[in-house]
Amino acid sequence: MGEQAALGTWRLTLRGKELFSKLRVGFLRSIMLNHWYHHRGQLSVYPRLLDVPVPVICGRSTDEDSLT
Repeated sequence: MGEQAALGTWRLTLRGKELFSKLRVGFLRSIMLNHWYHHRGQLSVYPRLLDVPVPVICGRSTDEDSLT
């Protein structure tokens, strides 16, 4: 995606009526990235429930400190 497209407006429409609009860059950041972070968080919860050390997903986890 080029800079011009990224700075364009993203629109949510229903039957041709605009319900919501936002800069495409803002949409990608707030909706897409936050959604990915949410699922990454879920993937760190399930191993903890099984008493399994959390693998390094993105940097160190607090579980590593308790192992040393």
